[in-house]
Amino acid sequence: MGSNPYLKDKLETIEVKPRKISELLHSMAKTAYQGRKLGEVYETLLKMFEDQKVTIFMGLAGSMAVAGMWRIIRWLVDEGFIDVLVSTGANISEDIIEAMGFSYYMGSPYVDDYDLLKHKIDRFYDVYVSELDYRVMEGMIADFIKTLPSGIYSTAEFLYLFGKFLDEKNIDAIVTAAYRSGVPVFSPALVDSAYGIASIMALRDGKRLVIDMVKDFNQLVKIGEHSEETAVIYIGGGVPKDTINLITVAQTIIAEKRGIHDFYKPHKLAVQITTDLPQWGGLSGATLEEAVSWGKTSPTGMKVMVHVDATIALPLIAHAIAEEVTTRRPKKRLVNLILPELGT
Repeated sequence: MGSNPYLKDKLETIEVKPRKISELLHSMAKTAYQGRKLGEVYETLLKMFEDQKVTIFMGLAGSMAVAGMWRIIRWLVDEGFIDVLVSTGANISEDIIEAMGFSYYMGSPYVDDYDLLKHKIDRFYDVYVSELDYRVMEGMIADFIKTLPSGIYSTAEFLYLFGKFLDEKNIDAIVTAAYRSGVPVFSPALVDSAYGIASIMALRDGKRLVIDMVKDFNQLVKIGEHSEETAVIYIGGGVPKDTINLITVAQTIIAEKRGIHDFYKPHKLAVQITTDLPQWGGLSGATLEEAVSWGKTSPTGMKVMVHVDATIALPLIAHAIAEEVTTRRPKKRLVNLILPELGT
């Protein structure tokens, strides 16, 4: 009797024993449900980090900074595991509060929010922060804006200069690490954050800057064109995810205008950690397989989505990487591609 093609890879039951986190994730990859997916995400990341050809883009959404996750992102940047960061404005501003020496506090979702308002306390689900501390952070960004020559900036140019500004003040936030490591940081919805409030504060004091989102996206596409191959890590979804996906679509359209038909340069490897679901039709929950139809992800490359809170997945994955990955990836310093446009 021939072997059954469906009964090929045996599931392996988890044994409770002393082991490293990396060993546990490898074991989970042979179990089931989202535990398997978390293990597969980790193993796909290892493949990314081994592949020197790929440029690794991270899309960072959600409220990760206030949840105690921002130092993990900074560590990934410092260690060379991220070549390009595309983030919401919130995640690269709210980390600055702690980097400045202020704190977030464990709170409760079951609270009188009007009482919090009277005490000038802002709430992120079960996290509290002083509104006054938040305003200090916004004020510092406004002060930085006032130091810049008036002109037209991409967010990557703006955030590179801000990283330099913070580095000189010994404020070690995510964009500070990116400045040191030559990692360009893009934020396609920058004003939807403390940066928007800071920009208005600076504008009302007579300082006007223009953030050019077309320039921003053009620089991202140039990085995609410059890269032999690309890979993506999505924390959450939203604008960062779609912006990174559209890098591949833009290259197809550019090639078409040049008379090169059916040109596709999809992301070779892709992982996503999300709690969003595909059946609502939104991009945040759209599967990485769906992205194949757009030419965004490779039909043959590894693509793994795990439906889990990133505050659970990120600490496990980061500690496993620290245990197992002993060879540093050379830093690509892709920020050098945009500095000529900045005049630096």
